[in-house]
Amino acid sequence: MSAEAKLREEICTAGASLYARGHAVGSAGNISARLADGWLITPTDACLGRLDPAQIAKVDANGVAVSGGKPSKTLTLHRGIYARNAGANGVVHTHSTHLVALTLAGVWRETDVVPPITPYYVMKVGHVPLIRYRRPGDPAVAAEVAALADRVRGVLLERLGPVMWGESVSQASYALEELEETARLWLMTQPKPEPLPEAAIDELRATFGARW
Repeated sequence: MSAEAKLREEICTAGASLYARGHAVGSAGNISARLADGWLITPTDACLGRLDPAQIAKVDANGVAVSGGKPSKTLTLHRGIYARNAGANGVVHTHSTHLVALTLAGVWRETDVVPPITPYYVMKVGHVPLIRYRRPGDPAVAAEVAALADRVRGVLLERLGPVMWGESVSQASYALEELEETARLWLMTQPKPEPLPEAAIDELRATFGARW
């Protein structure tokens, strides 16, 4: 199986997993992967739970569609992340329920949408800033996210949901799931838990190389 064929399968597997866990609904959300000669990205209005490897859109280095379905309207957003972060090989965006709810209820901070309440959130996700609402596909959002792409692993779009990136599609999807779970814990607990103390975060940095 070629490298491109494996990436197509990985996108479909990640999409099905996110859909099965309720992190993606209907035809909302999109996934992309970097190729040597361009990118793969899910087609516009595709259901992440029912992706067809052959219909994953392929675009060339100039962003021109060359095969598959019509590329997602968030292609510009994905390309901006790849351009800014050479280590990003996969990008995942969903409308995850608890993360969208968090933007409606009020995030913890503009620079950290949820506090560091679990060690795996600190290790696997790190700082996630809020991007204020603009319509889906707005190029201004793509530019704002691209400016942060080499400093964080993801962002939360107000009223729209998370965008996460990583060394692979799978890693980006795992980070998104960890972020969604942390938002769920934060929203469901009363009174709100205290963040991990700085000494505990320092230990995670020293032991596991956590970026916080």
